[in-house]
Amino acid sequence: MKKYIFLIMTGLTFGVAQSQEVTDALRFSQDNLNGTARFKAMSGAFGALGGDLSSLSVNPAGSAVFLNNQISVTLSNNDIKNNSTYFGTTTTDNKNSFDLSQAGGVFVFKNQNPSSNWSKIAVGIDYENTNNYNNSVFSAGTNPTNSIANYFLSYANGVPLNTLENSNYGSLDHGTQQAYFGYQGYVINPETTDSNNTQYNSNVAPGGNYYQENSIYTTGYNGKLSFNAATSYKDKLYLGINLNSHFADFRQSSVFYEDNNNPLNADYRVTKAQFNNELYTYGTGFSFQLGAIAKVTNEMRLGLAYESSTWYHLSDELSQKLLAVSSNINGSLPSDVVDPRITNVYAPYNLQTPSKVTGSFAYIFGQSGLISIDYAIKDYSKTKFKPENDTYFSGLNKTMSNTLDNTAELRIGAEYKIDKLSLRGGYRYEQSPYKNGTTIGDLTGYSGGLGYNFGSTKADLAYSYAKRDSQQGFFSQGLTDGAKINSINNNITFTLLFEL
Repeated sequence: MKKYIFLIMTGLTFGVAQSQEVTDALRFSQDNLNGTARFKAMSGAFGALGGDLSSLSVNPAGSAVFLNNQISVTLSNNDIKNNSTYFGTTTTDNKNSFDLSQAGGVFVFKNQNPSSNWSKIAVGIDYENTNNYNNSVFSAGTNPTNSIANYFLSYANGVPLNTLENSNYGSLDHGTQQAYFGYQGYVINPETTDSNNTQYNSNVAPGGNYYQENSIYTTGYNGKLSFNAATSYKDKLYLGINLNSHFADFRQSSVFYEDNNNPLNADYRVTKAQFNNELYTYGTGFSFQLGAIAKVTNEMRLGLAYESSTWYHLSDELSQKLLAVSSNINGSLPSDVVDPRITNVYAPYNLQTPSKVTGSFAYIFGQSGLISIDYAIKDYSKTKFKPENDTYFSGLNKTMSNTLDNTAELRIGAEYKIDKLSLRGGYRYEQSPYKNGTTIGDLTGYSGGLGYNFGSTKADLAYSYAKRDSQQGFFSQGLTDGAKINSINNNITFTLLFEL
């Protein structure tokens, strides 16, 4: 047995091999509740209301409801607590972060022609952090049957031994690279030493009860810059459009650790292993939105909005490292380290997220308050990686079509005014994007807040709470056991609004 495997290579490797998964598609397909404090305090139920800069993210016709020019800036503090349960062991991890949640302005141009039915035109520009990816999840427990070796075996079986012995890591596709790690780290062994051998077995000490830890740290954001235009017909019908530019920047660092104290003999077996992965995904996208708000009576309003797919152009970079310790009855060898020091830069690809339709109802109680309801439909099974004729993407798209579902989202918000003080509250419910309802569960959220009108300046404060369960394997194949995660998100948001 070789005692050390250290591949002295540095730099970048460019390839066309794909490594995307369903979770990567959902990362950019799901939006969080972000925007102004008033918007968040009412759980985003603004599709038939307008008059708030973040309402444009639901219905672009909302800018035509503004009576005058406004600009606003919003800061948020986001705290995520993840409770993880893995084979009976419970762990907790937290992540707290600040971000610029929203910034933008709307400018209203009134029609000076009294004979025209088109009373005004509004244009706006608004930036929103649609998703804050700062998060930390730690899971630990004792797996009674499955080892990290099964992950490497799932890729290695079928690969000729000659390939794993003599190939340059950087020349291999993603799947064969995983097999390469397992073989060079002695986590797996070939059944025979024939160079044409394609079958492998585990070299981890047998007996089960593998203690495992999985740490996932993520950072980044998904931002959207919207260019809006809207108009009002007789102050009864409002029509609007958004052209949206999207910016994605996501980094994930994952560390999987495993050890065992199973009985040993004279043969060397892997008793400890650590597998590190560093993923960086970045790119841009485009989408558009169309919307209408009808003032049925002075009190009742109806809204309808369509949000197109977002067409992303993305790139992935991945680097990996494996450390393994082999032991026998006489003791342990120094760590086998497989560290190519190579960053795989995959060929850029396209992702099309599902479109969304939102129907809205609002009732205005004069100057004293309002209640608003939004109901949205989004079919995640329509999510697609492109080019669709790519063999890997074709299979992945079929998997998403079979496992993801058409979902509904309900948002309810209310506001009550006491002189210059506004009290707000909201509720939202979002169905799981998965047909099984467990890989990612339903989301339930509550919110509240208040605002004060100082005249030309307004200050708003909001608190929102959301919880969601999920259960995803630590790896996409081989070792697919995963922890059940209960995620609780607490968010505090503050907005300053200026009327010009």
